[in-house]
Amino acid sequence: MSVQSMCNTKTEEIDATLAQIEALAKAGCDIVRLAVPNEKAARALPEIRRNCKVPLVADIHFDYRLALSAVEAGFDKIRINPGNIGSNERVKLVADACRANGVPIRIGVNSGSLEKDLLEKLGPTPQALCESAMRHVRMLEDLNFDDICISIKSSDVRDTVAAYRMISEMTDHPLHLGVTETGTAYMGIVKSAVGIGSLLMDGIGSTIRVSLTADPVEEVKAGIAILKAAGIRKDGVNIISCPTCGRTNIDLIGTAAKVEELLKDFKRPLTVAVMGCAVNGPGEAKHADYGLAGGMGEGVLFKKGEIVRKVPEFKLAQALYELIMQEEKGV
Repeated sequence: MSVQSMCNTKTEEIDATLAQIEALAKAGCDIVRLAVPNEKAARALPEIRRNCKVPLVADIHFDYRLALSAVEAGFDKIRINPGNIGSNERVKLVADACRANGVPIRIGVNSGSLEKDLLEKLGPTPQALCESAMRHVRMLEDLNFDDICISIKSSDVRDTVAAYRMISEMTDHPLHLGVTETGTAYMGIVKSAVGIGSLLMDGIGSTIRVSLTADPVEEVKAGIAILKAAGIRKDGVNIISCPTCGRTNIDLIGTAAKVEELLKDFKRPLTVAVMGCAVNGPGEAKHADYGLAGGMGEGVLFKKGEIVRKVPEFKLAQALYELIMQEEKGV
């Protein structure tokens, strides 16, 4: 399951775009999409492709020639809406170029850009999203092109989930998951977690994007977190920590945040517990690989539910980090 994001730089600003691609890749992004709205952006594509190794998707609207330029530049996928790039002859030119170069086409349908006849017949509904997508799929399949990925997004979480469930029964083409126009980071992540998470738990989807009005790096972080929560990705650290309550005698919030920061670059799958109660903590988190549990001014470190040693409160996070680093060197 791949995590995708999209640059918000002007594509023709090559240095800025490459810097953002690098930042996204460092955050764990598997696929990066670039907007190609005009010829100026298209001229930048070859140099961008030459100078990064991340799979790149060109986002094309209206002008089929921009799609041809992206294929020629060596881009790995083209995102189009076949119905808005002109005549069947123009769609065929794009399909032929993609087939010749082994480039998949992603059909992208949004509730805000449905065809007029579908809106009149069905309204902005899951059924309309699916019919629009399948209309475009048939257009490409009639041109003997079937290397297709589909996305059908709505800003309404329930409609998005219903549409993806519906289309998963209609086609075997890979599905790119996302809820569109979710808003700023806090609510956007909540909406995306509900929508994307529901579909992942149904076994639906091949790639995801968490669409946020925020730094694209935050999209990647959220996407990886959603995949971890769904049990699909197990790389890196999974921190479990109890909620605070009146029994807590350490700065649990600050300690958990520090542990998370110390271990943010750890790559191997690891479950780490940060618990507020020294009596119950190790037992409640005995499935964790490592953990700490706080008491009055001090806490204990434990490994697989077994207490290793006591540590003063102010040293807890650092001591846990050092224990993990020391033990994991021998793994």
